[in-house]
Amino acid sequence: MNAFDVLGDPVRRRILVLLAESERRSGDIVEVIQHEFGITQAAVSQHLRVLRENGFARVMVDEQRRIYSLDAQPMQEVDEWLNRFRSFWEPKLSALETEIARGKKMRKS
Repeated sequence: MNAFDVLGDPVRRRILVLLAESERRSGDIVEVIQHEFGITQAAVSQHLRVLRENGFARVMVDEQRRIYSLDAQPMQEVDEWLNRFRSFWEPKLSALETEIARGKKMRKS
């Protein structure tokens, strides 16, 4: 499965956001995802497995708990793909930044 297939699922994207904030126990991830998406513990476990098997998440076993953390390495594939499109939006973002600064300066005057 390539990085875009993994990231194509909103549940997996949400799990990655949680892991980007901090490492988490699997039970904590299940609790959040069940609340937000209304899926079963088994379904959340399958998403965690996909993330593990595709290198997006690492798991550490601590006695009876599984603690997940983010592995950002696969994001490089996404970043490299997006890099060819940056030239389209970077000038626009730069122009927007200039306009915002100009507006702030005018308000102060």
